[in-house]
Amino acid sequence: MKSLLKLTSVSCLLLAMGILTACSDGADHAPKPPKPAIPVGEVVLAPDSPKKAYVKTAKLSLAQHPLLEPLAGKIVYDESLTSRISSPVAGRVISKPIALGTAVQAGSTLLELDSPDVADAEADFAKAQAAATLAEHSLTRQQELFAGKAISRKELEQAQSDLSSARSDLQRASDRLKNLHLSARQADGRFALRAPLAGVVVERNVNPGLEVRPDFDKPLYVVTDLQHLTVLMEVFEINIGKIKLGQKVAVTVPAYPGEIFPATVEYIGQVLDETTRTVQVRCKLDNPEGRLMPGMYATITVESAADDLAFVIPLTAVFTEGDADYVFIALDDNRYRQRRVDIGLRLKDQAVVTQGLDANEMLVTAGALMLRAEEEVETESTHQP
Repeated sequence: MKSLLKLTSVSCLLLAMGILTACSDGADHAPKPPKPAIPVGEVVLAPDSPKKAYVKTAKLSLAQHPLLEPLAGKIVYDESLTSRISSPVAGRVISKPIALGTAVQAGSTLLELDSPDVADAEADFAKAQAAATLAEHSLTRQQELFAGKAISRKELEQAQSDLSSARSDLQRASDRLKNLHLSARQADGRFALRAPLAGVVVERNVNPGLEVRPDFDKPLYVVTDLQHLTVLMEVFEINIGKIKLGQKVAVTVPAYPGEIFPATVEYIGQVLDETTRTVQVRCKLDNPEGRLMPGMYATITVESAADDLAFVIPLTAVFTEGDADYVFIALDDNRYRQRRVDIGLRLKDQAVVTQGLDANEMLVTAGALMLRAEEEVETESTHQP
């Protein structure tokens, strides 16, 4: 009897252990609760995810934007403030010519010549002056003789004609002296070459003792105002409608990377170059500190009007799939949403977005491709059975 009871107790114990084991195994294979669904096009990173270090964001704001690709240009003299000076007479340089880089005022003497042309002009004036004086005296005598009926009217009229001719010759000789900026009292054959406007001597093609002539190929001097320059640029005919007189442009030069020099469109060419299909545009460029120099190459950015605003974003924020462009918008510190955008102009490192963005949104400027890859991983895990 005792053996039977003992066997029954052991059986009950084994049965109980089997039930517990079965219950335990059932608990281990119970289905786990599903992860919360993530909307299509969104990416969620864990707060402690190391991938967040690669994501950079910036707040969006409207701004003026480029209208076309940056244009290549060149800085040149402002022709309205530049004078290329040659000698109007032949002669030999007898003074030390003024040096390069010298600031001059209008009327400043650049050099002096010993000129046979000037000597001839002075002699012609003196001769014409003497002839006019003699003709005046002759007319006076003829008038007296005519009053005394000692000569005929024809002789009087001849004296009047001689005086008129002499005065014309004197006027012509005087005008020649004035044209050469010579004094009527001067009689030394010297000629002073003067600057017609204020500026800086930027070119000199003359040395002491040089024999100069009016037909020299190069000017003796070039004087210009270096505080006011011109930027030349060539605009393709397809873009010429985007250029307006008075429009502001931004100029950069390799010598000063990162610095922007403002300029203003002051002339748009009226003739199209049939070879290059471009129109030349001139922009006024102020240079008060004298840092810019004629001959420098420049890059010109044509900006939109003050009331024509758009979102200008870095190209690192954009990724393309098929024929569409996309960006990511940060919803919070861990959640990002994909957004399709329309790009009006794609530049070297920027894009002008015309539709798809709103002001004050947080744009992902770096890490967009990483987020796109993470989105694909989440999509695949969501569709796995």
